[in-house]
Amino acid sequence: MMTIIESMVPFSSTYSIDEAFCDLTGIPGDLTAFGRTIRAKIHKCTGLPVGVGIGPTKTLAKLANYTAKRLLSHTGGVVDICDLHNRNWVLRNTDVAEVWGVGRKMKVHLDAMNIKTAMDLASADPRTLRSRFSVVIEKTARELAGVSCLALAEAAPPKQEICCSRTFGQRLTTIEPIKQAVATYTLRAAEKLRAQHSLCKKIRVSIRTGMFNPEEAKYSNGILVELPYPTNDVRVMIKAVTEAVGRLFRPGYKYSKAEVLLLDLRQPGEFTDDLFATTQPITSEKVMGVLDQINSRWGRGTLRTASVPSDPEWAMRRDMMSQSYTTKLDQLWTVRCD
Repeated sequence: MMTIIESMVPFSSTYSIDEAFCDLTGIPGDLTAFGRTIRAKIHKCTGLPVGVGIGPTKTLAKLANYTAKRLLSHTGGVVDICDLHNRNWVLRNTDVAEVWGVGRKMKVHLDAMNIKTAMDLASADPRTLRSRFSVVIEKTARELAGVSCLALAEAAPPKQEICCSRTFGQRLTTIEPIKQAVATYTLRAAEKLRAQHSLCKKIRVSIRTGMFNPEEAKYSNGILVELPYPTNDVRVMIKAVTEAVGRLFRPGYKYSKAEVLLLDLRQPGEFTDDLFATTQPITSEKVMGVLDQINSRWGRGTLRTASVPSDPEWAMRRDMMSQSYTTKLDQLWTVRCD
């Protein structure tokens, strides 16, 4: 769906797995008709019925999208509220709880101020809203009034922790496959770490047995590992976590799950160690850069450390996973016509 949208507009920003904001600057003609074209193409190519909302701000576009779906039989799934007359009608006829960023809990407080509709919120004094609530509600009100306060592609703040955890496809009783699993999870977590251009100083590793089989002995333990320096080099991280597994492992148990949690994440230059503290070598950055480039071009796992197997026996079972009807040609439904 996102590929289709990107091919039809000058710029788009993915908001969630099934939602995107688009810049329609320079699109000629009737925007409502263009919205119907986008909707029809997505439905034809994916079978997904979508709503299209068009407005001068992100909040108004979200409100238009909500209206397009709420009044589907009248709108055909597309609503344009760039026109002031249409915008005012939508604002007057939308409960304030349906405004992006408000919700039911905030509605209770807004009701106390006699703000019951989206129009009431758009007409409220922004400074009062900021003092009573937050700058977020102030921006929401300004956006409803047609003043753009949210950039089309506002970047999400870097994550403060990154977790990779999986249940094994079978119970493990020896240490080597558990080390492989933890190394694999660390590889995945490190990819996410580098994607947000962060460094990690601490990693928590934990392993446990199944908790629900009364016939199996129970064991669960974790350990916090401090790395020699802030890094996103997967080689350094895997060395640390596999050593941690050696300290956690106890023979005689059937292990079912492992978890790797990256902690103390910061951007380069934010760590305030002493003048003589060790820092990540420049060569690490270059090697990790090559690793990411190769895997991005040729597919995840093309280049990996030796401790990460290509097809492990302990991998999570996917026998019952739903087929990808809308994304893989070899899994499309087949219809016989006799």
